Amino acid sequence: MEIALTIGALAIAAVVFFWLLDFVKDTLKAAFIVGFFLLGLWIAFGIGPTQVWETIQGWLPDFLSPEGVPNQ
Repeated sequence: MEIALTIGALAIAAVVFFWLLDFVKDTLKAAFIVGFFLLGLWIAFGIGPTQVWETIQGWLPDFLSPEGVPNQ
């Protein structure tokens, strides 16, 4: 009984570990893609990340924007 419990716990731990590893890998990949895209906008057109963020905030509904930041 104890060996089955140990094998089951190891299997679940392995599944969680590899899921977490994939999650971190995909998160870093997305961050690098966004970073390179922003770098490209800055080099090609002189558009900085602040301008991009302000544009995105302008698209969001009022309830998603933080207090004190005017929606454009």
